[in-house]
Amino acid sequence: MSDSPEIDQLSQVEAALLKRWPESRIEPTLDRISALLDALGSPQLSYPTIHLAGTNGKTTTSRMIDQLLTNLGYRVGRYTSPHLESFTERISIKGSPITPAQMIATYKDIELYLDLIDSRQPHPISFFEAMTAMAFVAFAEHPVDVGVIEAGMGGQWDATNVLASQVAVMTPIGFDHMEYLGDTLTKIAQTKSGIFKPESNVVMAAQPAEAAKVLMAQVAKVSAIPFREGVEFSVKSRALAVGGQLISLQGLHGEIDDIYLPLYGLHQANNAAVALAAVEAFTSVALDKELVRDAFSKVASPGRCEIVYKDPTVIIDAAHNPHGAAAISKTINDEFDFELVVGVVAVLADKDVAGILEALSTCLDYIVISQSSSARAMPAQALAEIAGNYFRAEQIEVISDLAAAITYAVEKVSLANQVNDGVGAVLVTGSVVTAGFARTKLKELGSGK
Repeated sequence: MSDSPEIDQLSQVEAALLKRWPESRIEPTLDRISALLDALGSPQLSYPTIHLAGTNGKTTTSRMIDQLLTNLGYRVGRYTSPHLESFTERISIKGSPITPAQMIATYKDIELYLDLIDSRQPHPISFFEAMTAMAFVAFAEHPVDVGVIEAGMGGQWDATNVLASQVAVMTPIGFDHMEYLGDTLTKIAQTKSGIFKPESNVVMAAQPAEAAKVLMAQVAKVSAIPFREGVEFSVKSRALAVGGQLISLQGLHGEIDDIYLPLYGLHQANNAAVALAAVEAFTSVALDKELVRDAFSKVASPGRCEIVYKDPTVIIDAAHNPHGAAAISKTINDEFDFELVVGVVAVLADKDVAGILEALSTCLDYIVISQSSSARAMPAQALAEIAGNYFRAEQIEVISDLAAAITYAVEKVSLANQVNDGVGAVLVTGSVVTAGFARTKLKELGSGK
């Protein structure tokens, strides 16, 4: 993207989209997106799709499904959200983000239709609805064989739920976005189960009992075929390996062992099991074992327990709810041997901040409280007050500027490593915005990967 006019045009497209309702503002209905896609000729129905919802693990599972399908010879379009560094990441074709030229052209294709629907609806098309429509159009224009589509929030009224998906995937359900989805797992699961289509295949990760009950009731209601982790498929075994783990999976058609997965954490092994089952359900055949091994060996998951710097080790993780924070804490404790872990934490004010900090307190020796650039960011001082419930005063440092906070943490661990001849690490987490900023910042320092 060296062409300056192209950079300027892409920035103008992003600015125009960002003037619309933000992703955090929801008016639950499919009316706007349905009207828009009808006007565009229903591009989302021109290719088969796999649709994912859930609270955590959607993006990584989407990437795994993408890689498996790619190894099978499919041309895959993948739509995920939110993004880490560039909004072009959300729309992927053949494993790579849509090019700036393609993004600009796609926006121009739908621009007039956005204005038309805006004029006919009580509320204008939102940023997420516009991006969703652009993904569907891009996948039709640069034709894909299959679309892997991640829901943004919920399921029943999420803008992506205009699909006629052959396979619906439900990753683990937890508490998040409760102002829209409800304050119980039962209510949240009910909304998310809205992606299940009549007589389709439904692949479900292991769920809390109250969520599982709701999901299975919806499966029965729409006469879908369920495939459940721990029943029809599972993780048979896992062992730590250099740069990740070695796993054995029980798929829908048999066991596949000696799979190298270059990602850390039990939750990633579970995501792999779900992804394998989803692709098996989609193809209705057993997959070649070597093909599966090769696919999983190529999987990457940016911003999810990602080591972005090596001296000292700096890990970024986009955990933005207690479930995600517990997963990264468990992974740090179980799969690394750090003598010191310093966290840089910046969160959004509308999240379960106390739950996030409580989970992180199990793996952090010190915490540097900071604040991201998001308009929804919790002020650092307010975050520090809550942190005082889970960390001692001497464990807490407050540096509002996120770049300065990251630099401070890196220098603190570097010095500790030199003085104590030990192995310390920095964990930057709290939101996708925080992880994305850290990824860019640490690239400037020079990646050790």
